[in-house]
Amino acid sequence: MARMPTLFISHGSPMLAVIDSAARRFLKDLGTRLPAPAAVVVLSAHYDTPMTEVTAGPRPETIHDFGGFPDELYRLRYPAPGDPQRAHDIVSRLAAAGLPARLAPERGLDHGAWIPASLMFPRADVPVLQVSIDTARSPEQHFALGRALRSLRDADTLVVGSGGATHNLALYAHARGRDDTSAPPEWVEAFNEWTAGAIAARRFDDLFRYSERAPFAAQNHPTAEHFLPLFVTLGAAYDDEPGVRIHSSYDRGLLSLDAYAFGLAPAVPREIRLRAVTPGRAVLH
Repeated sequence: MARMPTLFISHGSPMLAVIDSAARRFLKDLGTRLPAPAAVVVLSAHYDTPMTEVTAGPRPETIHDFGGFPDELYRLRYPAPGDPQRAHDIVSRLAAAGLPARLAPERGLDHGAWIPASLMFPRADVPVLQVSIDTARSPEQHFALGRALRSLRDADTLVVGSGGATHNLALYAHARGRDDTSAPPEWVEAFNEWTAGAIAARRFDDLFRYSERAPFAAQNHPTAEHFLPLFVTLGAAYDDEPGVRIHSSYDRGLLSLDAYAFGLAPAVPREIRLRAVTPGRAVLH
């Protein structure tokens, strides 16, 4: 059985679900090119708990955890099944790694999970589970969480970190009139490219200390929750798997919608071509 890749996806605004954009087209295309997983496990910026939780209901509800958007967004439902047995298995794997976790049978799927999943797997026939993050914990601890989940990839499971390569929501909210063709300001692009270079060069120590070492870190991530899923993806990668940037675009020039993959090439059909753009940067076609 081929090992599934592991992904980091920037999910951006909830409008990704309904408005055409480069990132939306990318996710829809990516879903057709990945091998069909037995399940998808998502670590979303919007599931933040002091103790690690794993969703365990057979039919998780669609959570509309956002406000002030058009009515059509609130009418959307993503009826993908859960997988209680796999949830039990994940809790066992985490416990074996010294990471206590508990089942959350009543918890549904937040928009950081169901919106990307609905674009990648629109038939809603693949079980989707979530594992929570904890913003009180360090990047290194989230890396360790990814390490504990890594073996899921050999069990036909797609592990996805869902957050944002950059995420200053306050500035984004006041940037009306810009769109996904707007050029990013220097402070956004500098952080975004620093991240891409650090991932490509496996400078994990720099990434762990991004708040001190990355340019304009505080401006791009005033809070950590959208960057922490990246460290889970890094932890879920094997040492011989280079990180490849498979998508790059911006929303209003302020939210980077970059996506990264580890172990993608062996798992996808041959027709996928990776075109080098800059060192450490590739775009999926």
